[in-house]
Amino acid sequence: MSKRNLRGATVVITGASSGIGRAAALTFARHGAKLVLAARRAEVLAEVAAECERLGGAALPVPTDVTDAQAVAQLAEAAAAFGGQIDVWINNVGTGAVGEFDKTPLEAHEQVLRVNLLGNLYGAYAVLPYFRRQQHGVLIFMNSLGGWVPMPYTVAYITSKFGLRGMAEALRTELLDSPDIHVCSVYPAFVDTPGFQHGANYSGKVVKPVSPIFAPQLVADTLVALAQRPRPNVMVGWSGRVMRVFRAVAPGVTQWSMLRFFKIAQRRADPAPVSEGSIFAPQPAPRGTEITGGHRGYSNSSGSKAWLGAALVAGVAACIYAWQRRTHSGEREESD
Repeated sequence: MSKRNLRGATVVITGASSGIGRAAALTFARHGAKLVLAARRAEVLAEVAAECERLGGAALPVPTDVTDAQAVAQLAEAAAAFGGQIDVWINNVGTGAVGEFDKTPLEAHEQVLRVNLLGNLYGAYAVLPYFRRQQHGVLIFMNSLGGWVPMPYTVAYITSKFGLRGMAEALRTELLDSPDIHVCSVYPAFVDTPGFQHGANYSGKVVKPVSPIFAPQLVADTLVALAQRPRPNVMVGWSGRVMRVFRAVAPGVTQWSMLRFFKIAQRRADPAPVSEGSIFAPQPAPRGTEITGGHRGYSNSSGSKAWLGAALVAGVAACIYAWQRRTHSGEREESD
């Protein structure tokens, strides 16, 4: 299948005010797309739209809260009126709440599910009638490594991402008789975005992405590539592919390693105040963190060296896990 020319294509991006969404908006603008940009912060959204137009793409900012189904339906109406049709819809909004499950407020868990799961459902529900009438369209769900590998202290987030994976798979199955309507899922590993500052933090510690860290532009380029040539599932970042395989072949080792790793990271992290971040209402972000979160040391490694290093780490973790299991088993036998 040849690559689609995106010049003049109407592309809707939710969560376009910062992070991956903002990087994607600028990248699509360089390809000459007509962009319909959605986020809660109207002033910031207008800035992104102006930047997109300077890069050669027409842009319409539409302030939208994705947890409001009617507002998302109106976003689709505005996009169709602006572009004449909707070619690509990117459900990019996502948030999280970090902390022990029962020490995180129930309303925070509920809001994460509203944004990450219902927000995506509302987007798909709003755009699909347009795709059916046109008989074509690309719907992209922004998932994460958390859609394959469960991690501690982020229960609602992981629940939403596993659910989002199921939503995409079920919708893709339902649309098998519409071969020109594509449902795609993107699974980035840890990416340097302001999302770590915007999310709720009930851990009492500074929350940072886990190394290796990948640049938002890598994900933005992947979104453009999917719009040009759709595929069902795409992992972004070599560590995500490695962790997905390890989870499949050694789930016990993966869980044990994750818990130990996150406990060590928490012990070493600096203290931080408890905060609900911007999960309930948008908060102003410091200048200079519109796309990235200000972290350093991006991973550019790939291929055999990266896989070899990851395999070595996994092998060591598996040996430690097996040794501890034998030790604990021996202790139980002695006590018996």
